[in-house]
Amino acid sequence: MHRIELLLTFLMFMFTSTSETCTLRFNITAVRGEPFYLKYCSLAPEPKNETAAVRWYKSSGSHGRIELNSSSFPRISLYDHVLEFWPVELEDSGSYFFHMGNNTREWKLNVIGKSKHRCFAEKLLISKPVEVQKSLRVKCINTHYEKLANRTSLYKNCQEIENNKNAVLQKNAEFEDQGYYTCVYFIPHNGKLFHVTKTFNITIVGDRSKITPVLLGPKLNYVKVELGKDVKLNCSALANEKDAFYWNVWEENGKEPNVHEENVTRIRTPDGKLYASRILRIENINEKNLNFSYNCSVASEGGTDIISFVLLKKEGMVDIPGYVFTRGMIVAVLISVVVVCLVIMGVIYRVDLVLFYRHFMGKDETLTDGKAYDAFVSYLKECGPENGEEHTFAVEILPEVLEKHFGYKLCIFERDVVPGGAVVDEIHSLIEKSRRLIIVLSKSYMSNEVRYELESGLHEALVERKIKVILIEFTPVRDFMFFPQSLQLLKSHRVLKWNADKPPSYNSRFWKNLLYLMPAKTVKPYGAESEVLPVLSRS
Repeated sequence: MHRIELLLTFLMFMFTSTSETCTLRFNITAVRGEPFYLKYCSLAPEPKNETAAVRWYKSSGSHGRIELNSSSFPRISLYDHVLEFWPVELEDSGSYFFHMGNNTREWKLNVIGKSKHRCFAEKLLISKPVEVQKSLRVKCINTHYEKLANRTSLYKNCQEIENNKNAVLQKNAEFEDQGYYTCVYFIPHNGKLFHVTKTFNITIVGDRSKITPVLLGPKLNYVKVELGKDVKLNCSALANEKDAFYWNVWEENGKEPNVHEENVTRIRTPDGKLYASRILRIENINEKNLNFSYNCSVASEGGTDIISFVLLKKEGMVDIPGYVFTRGMIVAVLISVVVVCLVIMGVIYRVDLVLFYRHFMGKDETLTDGKAYDAFVSYLKECGPENGEEHTFAVEILPEVLEKHFGYKLCIFERDVVPGGAVVDEIHSLIEKSRRLIIVLSKSYMSNEVRYELESGLHEALVERKIKVILIEFTPVRDFMFFPQSLQLLKSHRVLKWNADKPPSYNSRFWKNLLYLMPAKTVKPYGAESEVLPVLSRS
């Protein structure tokens, strides 16, 4: 047992004596412009090998490892297991390797600059908080450079402290003592004077044992809870280390089995303040836990503070009465039905609504377009016995209704084309002057007399977009393959069907649909709306 204690003592002494001078950490930070060293020490006993050569290498990026020697690097000094820089510069950052026999060691060096207008590097500070009126001691110790320095001074905020001997400061701390204390070692080397610095950031904190404890948050807290659920009440305080911190829940209500007080949790901040918290856990909340004051207290010689928590029952969602819900659903269904009916009525009576709107607003599309005719009527020109009804419809009935009753102006070949002129040019000019092209379709419609006016009108409609086409199917046409392909493209549009067996009145669906397709125009019709057109005589 005695031998083990001696061995432990020896190891502790060896580690303590070398820890200050040996470079044990892997990541090392040095200050630019100051002397710096790396020293290899082996903590494990190893056999002496006087013939093994000591080599130092540096690795920096793509250059690989470079062996270091004093002749190639004048700022570097090598002896024993020590690598010294006189001084270290920014370009010295990198990885360094010690190699001797089977022993290798690596360090990563990062060289930083001093802060502008300051005598120290802000990234290399030793923080030291000190309580006011407690002992403040700053002593400059550097085992490696002390024996090389010819003078050591202590600075506060980069100003030398006068009448300071042996670079030691020891006194009772005051708040004005807070600041940066820098130890400066003045070291001569090869005819030059170098400086090695070590800086302490001294922070003076208040007396932690004399603060008045205070609980954080409102003095009265209402917490809404649900019966049968759990809740945690958190009480936090700024307190001293030995202050009493507890929940006072037993005096009036008696000890309840579902109420549990957890342990105190304490956290010390960097500026010396102590924050404590304690949770009261209430499980399976019942009626006894409601409307009762759970008090949290913190007490010390400086005073006592109390805050209270009161549990209130959380109100659930108010149920909607059944009759209100039923009435609401009925109203919603009725509104939906009305909307659907209005949409259906709008689709069915779209033509009537448009005509009513035109009549009510007095809309007229023919005032400024420069057209002479409202429609050019294309029909079969051959007036034979088999085509008599079609000819009568195009030449007599259409003008009778559209012109005399509704005030439109039509262009009809037999009436408006001057005999003896250039028929082709005349037809093309009349179609350009018309707002609509009315085509009276029948089985015998396609003939040489109407082909050009049909093709000219379809060109205006499909290519020039200057005219709209209205198709009136006088007799059923089942096969459109005999018509031009451009006319087949219009088959998907509205086609009005004339029923010669049941001549419609002026207010019929046929004439309304035809007026819907004609340009809007302000007219003053005459005659009874229920008047029926004469039946076409059949041959």
